[in-house]
Amino acid sequence: MLTREDIFKHIKENYGTLPDYPWGKFPEYAALRHESSEKWYGLIMNVLPEKLGLDGNEEIDVLNLKCPPEISDSIRNGKKILPGYHMDKEHWISLVLERTDPKGEIYNLIEQSFNLTK
Repeated sequence: MLTREDIFKHIKENYGTLPDYPWGKFPEYAALRHESSEKWYGLIMNVLPEKLGLDGNEEIDVLNLKCPPEISDSIRNGKKILPGYHMDKEHWISLVLERTDPKGEIYNLIEQSFNLTK
């Protein structure tokens, strides 16, 4: 299982960015932004599973990433990769971190999102 701390370490090492916490009402929501434009390439949120149509009562971490529509439809599986929560569902996906493996898959999707949002 990949954690938000693993992702923060990865983005710092590979993109030179640190998480940003823009919402006082949601202090755990971490935006991943380009330094130059401040555009998001990712967003980590802790949400209740029911918000995503999943079972469970405890908050889970999800990572929203931008993804081309021609790819997002084929990788969404309804359990670990879902339509983007609180985002354009055609162009964004949500990854349930506790259910997603291996690291390489997520890191490749982060890189894709980083490049799509430049």
